[in-house]
Amino acid sequence: MSKPKGFEKPAGVRDYLPRAVAKLRKIENDVLHCMSRWGYRQMITPTLEYYDTVGVASSTSDQKLYKLLNNRGQALVLRSEMTAPVARVVSSLLKDEPLPLRLSYHANVFRAIEEEAGREAEFFQTGVELVGDDSPEADAEVVALAISSLQAAGVKSFKIAMGHVGFLDGLFQEAVAGLPEAQEELKSHLLNRDYVAFRETLRQLELTEAQKNELDGLLRLRGGKEICSQALELSSHPLARTSIEHLCKVWEVLVSYGVSQHVLIDLTMIGDFSYYTGMTFEGYASELGFPVCSGGRYDNLLQQFGRPIPSTGFSLKTNRILDGVSGVPEEEELPVLIQYDASRRKEGLEEAARLRAEGHVVVTRLASEAGDLKTVKRLDTNAVEAEGETYGEIYTFVSFVSEHG
Repeated sequence: MSKPKGFEKPAGVRDYLPRAVAKLRKIENDVLHCMSRWGYRQMITPTLEYYDTVGVASSTSDQKLYKLLNNRGQALVLRSEMTAPVARVVSSLLKDEPLPLRLSYHANVFRAIEEEAGREAEFFQTGVELVGDDSPEADAEVVALAISSLQAAGVKSFKIAMGHVGFLDGLFQEAVAGLPEAQEELKSHLLNRDYVAFRETLRQLELTEAQKNELDGLLRLRGGKEICSQALELSSHPLARTSIEHLCKVWEVLVSYGVSQHVLIDLTMIGDFSYYTGMTFEGYASELGFPVCSGGRYDNLLQQFGRPIPSTGFSLKTNRILDGVSGVPEEEELPVLIQYDASRRKEGLEEAARLRAEGHVVVTRLASEAGDLKTVKRLDTNAVEAEGETYGEIYTFVSFVSEHG
């Protein structure tokens, strides 16, 4: 095995330089502030979890988990998403708190398979979980909050695609009854958005023309509220009809929120996580070809931790927003430079403390003689340049020249 070079990093991880960190922190803070205004309280969970609890319950497939052993030989995982860790806490430390619970988080998560696809093995999520409410109002709340969070993050143009796992399950149980392997294959094609493969699999199945037309019609179920009535005409299965009725109620609430113009009903939406049980959604920014947020209902997860209560939520992929969305503002305050000599050091540092207390960014510099002073060139009313560096203002406290600033 070759020895890594001194500046190399493991595949799939990255360094964030100061400008990127400032931008990422702004996205994170603005989104968490938005979530707090909706009543969501922030929590933090460990980076390491036990494989037999959170690892097994996680939505992430086993081969994507980073696994390791502690000094007692116990299997651990680096958290691969935040929903399972939150479920663990809700079922233990928060078990006596009244429902519903509204919780938010921001964390780095890890997925081993990402590096093999040339993607990031470590990335950031900011999200919420609404625990203990199975109503359409709760599902609509997390969709509306996802929209508000994307706007808070600076994403100007986006669309939310919303579907329902129950509709797909009911439709497949009706049209592909008794063929579980075929159902899973068709679902896999929908998950990968491979509609050509979906139709090819459909063509090869020994189904009636009516069944094939029913399943092929699924691919046309994308649009606004009218999709609900079209879906009811497509399938008579009780689960499919109940699911669509629930989705219609979610849509009505989103209309009342005044955000339905951002939402598209897409009944091919199956959700990337096997534990989704109801409404699912993904958010796409206009500049990007992959989701910047995803979420949905996962009513069966908490029962794995001994507390069978319904839950719904979503997460924003904040590093994707950082990298790919041009509308995210960059608001970096220019620092104030205070330069001083030894005789007036106390004055200079006191002024620096005063400005910092007011919220300004301040850097200080000792100048031992006149030649050490930075030469000032005013760029505009808000910035000055000194020897190639830009500051908001420069204050000078020295005895060997007159003070200015």
